[in-house]
Amino acid sequence: MKALYRTADSQAEIRSWCIDRLGSSELRHRRSEISTAAGSTSVVTAGPPARATEPTVVLLPGTNMNTATSLPFVGALAARRHTVALDVPGQPGLSCGQRPATGRMNWYASWLDEALRRSVSGPVVVVGHSLGGAIALACASPQITGRVLLSTAGLARLRLPPAVLAATVPWLVRPSVPHAARLLERLVAPGREPSPELVRWMDGVSRHSRTTLAPAPLAPGLLARRRAVPSLVATGQHDVFLPPRVLGPAARRHLGSELHVVETAGHLLPEEEPEQVATLVEEFATGL
Repeated sequence: MKALYRTADSQAEIRSWCIDRLGSSELRHRRSEISTAAGSTSVVTAGPPARATEPTVVLLPGTNMNTATSLPFVGALAARRHTVALDVPGQPGLSCGQRPATGRMNWYASWLDEALRRSVSGPVVVVGHSLGGAIALACASPQITGRVLLSTAGLARLRLPPAVLAATVPWLVRPSVPHAARLLERLVAPGREPSPELVRWMDGVSRHSRTTLAPAPLAPGLLARRRAVPSLVATGQHDVFLPPRVLGPAARRHLGSELHVVETAGHLLPEEEPEQVATLVEEFATGL
């Protein structure tokens, strides 16, 4: 196993930021922790009570993100339906700070299957962003009745444009708020500014943790089996990693799904357009 955090103090700093952010939020929620084979997993529950006939929405944030960084999106989802947000182990947040050196997606698939059984009693629609989408695809849990895959990894190899690489290297080797802001500006739609909270968070991520690379595309045979469950695939028009011209053909080829393009967003789709994306999720879940 590999350690996510640079030191024990680094882990404490990240946990403190997340707990403070959740504690100061206006979102009515309950946080708990469940034990899994992948370690402790943070679970945030919000929204109206679950109904036996309706699936619960389960959110899996992407690389370097978690429930505390996704509160506007969690709130938008919870305003419409019972919502559970899971912090992904091995990513900075309130779950376990260990991840495997090899076999990462199999490990995550087993973790999600167990986490769903322990945190939700009925069917679920898994909403996965980026890495979270790849985890949703990797998992064959029978509880999953639908997947909403936002700027998702797992279908196609992510691009790394020179401008993004040029912003990533300083963020990694010389952490600072300006470097974090410059990187985030490359990930959102032109003319949009990342929130100050997200900038401070990404500065803390580079200072305290070891970031991970995006997973490779999942095996075609596995993706073919996922066609048995409905999927909605969406990306931002300005996504630098997975633009529509890349993700659209991959979604059709592997899942038989047409791509929904959000014209006003980049790669950070849930952060940029939380209400619009939450409406997409609710319409998808209602139609199952």
